[in-house]
Amino acid sequence: MIASRLAPFGTSIFGVMTRLATEHGAINLSQGFPDFEGPPQIQDWAAQAMRDGHNQYARPMGAPPLVEAIAANLEEDYGLGYDPMTEINVTSGATEGICSALLGLLNPGDEVLLFEPFYDSYPACIALAGATAKVVTLRYPDFSVDFDEVEALIDERTRLVMLNTPHNPTGKVWQRAELERLAELCQRHDLLVVSDEVYEHLWFDQARHVPIAGIDGMRERTLGISSTGKTFSYTGWKIGWVWGAQPLVSAVAAAHQFVTFATATPLQIAMARALRELRDDYLTQFRADYDERRQLLLSILDRSGFQCAVPQGSYFVLAAFDGLFDGTDVDLAMHLIRQHKVAAIPPSSFYSRDVAEGQRLLRFAFCKRRETLEAASQALADFRP
Repeated sequence: MIASRLAPFGTSIFGVMTRLATEHGAINLSQGFPDFEGPPQIQDWAAQAMRDGHNQYARPMGAPPLVEAIAANLEEDYGLGYDPMTEINVTSGATEGICSALLGLLNPGDEVLLFEPFYDSYPACIALAGATAKVVTLRYPDFSVDFDEVEALIDERTRLVMLNTPHNPTGKVWQRAELERLAELCQRHDLLVVSDEVYEHLWFDQARHVPIAGIDGMRERTLGISSTGKTFSYTGWKIGWVWGAQPLVSAVAAAHQFVTFATATPLQIAMARALRELRDDYLTQFRADYDERRQLLLSILDRSGFQCAVPQGSYFVLAAFDGLFDGTDVDLAMHLIRQHKVAAIPPSSFYSRDVAEGQRLLRFAFCKRRETLEAASQALADFRP
């Protein structure tokens, strides 16, 4: 018997599509995990941490070397100063950070402003906290924000805004002007922001990631969330963190201590070293490699007749199939798996207000080896409008 708060959400679409990809022997461009290893020295550093005795519970808010490295990077990258011991909390991945943040900050009856399409854990975690979501739709192909619509949804029960930039699944990177407009609304209506920034180092062309915490007046009302999984391609290690003003991080810690208590100690020690040593040269090459994959996937989808929204960040492409296939996103996703052995995510599950907007799109991931993407190109060779 599933609790009523969770029953509407069912099984995550990511697990469903990965299972189907395995069953049908399909190339998995659905779930957002790399099919290659991250920097090999990080594995060596984790093994060394184990040999050095870092094998018991870590400090619940994070091993000191890791929180110190996070604080140093926030200062260096964005000019944001945080106390590593009181204003940073390490979590078991960004997903747990999101859950602990919402559990720690929300009361039953509170409302959260949510932008769709959204990462599917957001509404589930909001429901777990006894709160409700009010949804603004970002529409293909540019996913611009209607701030009049945002403000119209704010009322006396609105507690916080759930932000994601660079954005999964659209690839949108919020511009500074957009963040400033959102910040003005938050300050005028006394709203908090929980900002999911796990793709903070993955942006392309002229886009640049700007944390909303750095906008005037937002430091004291923002919780930022990131992780090492996307940046270093070790998603299975689940090393994430939340940072923000001490009263907000204390709320996260109050939930975190009862959700996971502490995150894997030797992996924290290894990732602390990664954050210190794999910096400018690594990140420059990281973006260049992903840009090459992005361009390759865009060309593959274009040849197959999809109309792609070119992502500014993250490692996903949303592609429309208007006039290409007669059916919904779920229908097409199943057709591609069964007939062409390629798995994609049907993104209608990332919508609640305007599900039809997602039913004309598919999400493809390009966090894959070039060989995997080229194999997908061959598999889609006979898929034409």
